Amino acid sequence: MSTLPHRRARCAWIDRIPAALAGLCLPVLVWWAGCMTERIRPPGGRTPVVMTMEVTGYCNCGICCSWERSWFGLGAPVISSGPNKGKPKEVGVTASGTRARHGTLAADTSVLPFGTVVEVPGYGFGRVEDRGGAIKGNRLDLWFPSHGEAQQWGRQKGLRVRVWKP
Repeated sequence: MSTLPHRRARCAWIDRIPAALAGLCLPVLVWWAGCMTERIRPPGGRTPVVMTMEVTGYCNCGICCSWERSWFGLGAPVISSGPNKGKPKEVGVTASGTRARHGTLAADTSVLPFGTVVEVPGYGFGRVEDRGGAIKGNRLDLWFPSHGEAQQWGRQKGLRVRVWKP
């Protein structure tokens, strides 16, 4: 009988392990899935500028971002095939160094500098964090998680967007 309380205490400690692991793992999994990403909102107290732009969808694929796998095949490094042809490229990382996600915009940074918040009808709010070789003037690329979604958005000319520059 004297071992029963000790055994019960040990079992109670073991029973708490799954709850403790869930408490640690669940926030990590939610963050990894993108549920806790920063919401993009315009800066308060500032009036936006309305601009007419040509807006296109893009994703991380080689077609949209001008990259290809080296001749080693799957798992081999990705090599740029655009303006930086032949140089290694990390897929999904923007020119500003952030990881592409919903709300990542690519623009001509001489028109819309990094950090500019833009509201695009049908897409929502985004922040300029990337640029591309074909993006000149009043053009904007919206990031999508798949090539199909980017194609579905397509190219929309004459779209009126609201802009908050940093």
